[in-house]
Amino acid sequence: MSSRRTTTIAGSLVAASFSAVMILSSAAGADDQGPGSSKGGKAVDEAPAGVELTTLLPEKISVDNSSQKTAITATVKNEGTKDSGKIQLLVVGFDGLTVKNVQGCSPIDEKNLPEGSNSGFACPLDNLAAGQSKSYAVDATFDLGKTGKICLPVQAADGKKTYWQQGPVPFGTTNPSPNAPATPLLLGTDNKPVAPGGDELPKTGVGRDVLPLGVAGAGLLTAGAAGLWWSQRRPRKQQG
Repeated sequence: MSSRRTTTIAGSLVAASFSAVMILSSAAGADDQGPGSSKGGKAVDEAPAGVELTTLLPEKISVDNSSQKTAITATVKNEGTKDSGKIQLLVVGFDGLTVKNVQGCSPIDEKNLPEGSNSGFACPLDNLAAGQSKSYAVDATFDLGKTGKICLPVQAADGKKTYWQQGPVPFGTTNPSPNAPATPLLLGTDNKPVAPGGDELPKTGVGRDVLPLGVAGAGLLTAGAAGLWWSQRRPRKQQG
C-alpha cells in the first residue's frame, strides 16, 4: 500500500472517529437533564373535549458556579385525542431563578408578572396536535444563595383559562458545592443556599398553589383580561 493511500485512509479513520465522538457528545449533552417530569403539575380549568395538556421539566439541571448560568428544557404536551387549537405556554421564574430568554418566545412585561416572580416569557402556539409535544430552550440564571422556583402554565390563547400549571416548583440541592465548577440541582428539591446562614432564608413570593398573572401586549392578553389568569379554584387533578 502506498504512503499516500495509507495517509488518506488514516485521515478518513480519524475524521470518522471525530464524527462519532461529536455525535456521542451531542447525545450525552442532550441527556444531561435526565427525563422530563410533570412534578408539581395540576389541571386548573377544564380543557376542550379531547384535549389534555401537560408540561415537563428536566429532573436535574446544572448551574455554573462562576456565571450562575443554567439551561432548562420546558416542554408542553397534548396527551389527548384532539388538536389543541391556539394556546400559549408561559415560563416564569421566582426567587433565585431568573428566566433570561426562551427561544421563540416574548418577554412578559414586568408590571404583568405574578406577585413574587422576577421574570417570564410567553410562548404562543397556533396548534398542538394530539399526541404531539413542543420543547423550548430556556436560558436562566440561578443565585445559589437563594431558593429558586419555575412555573409553567398552559393557557388558552386569550389567557382567560389556564388548562394546566406546573409549579411554582423548586430546583435545588441539599448539598451545595461552591468550590466545584458547577452545582447540580434536582426538580422538586428546596435549595440549601451556599451563603452562610442561608438555611434560614425567609420565604419569598406568594404561598398560594395557583397564582394570578396578567399579561398585556401584542398577541397576548388585553388589560381587561389580566385578572383572569391562573384561576384560584381548587385544582381538580394532581400529577407527580
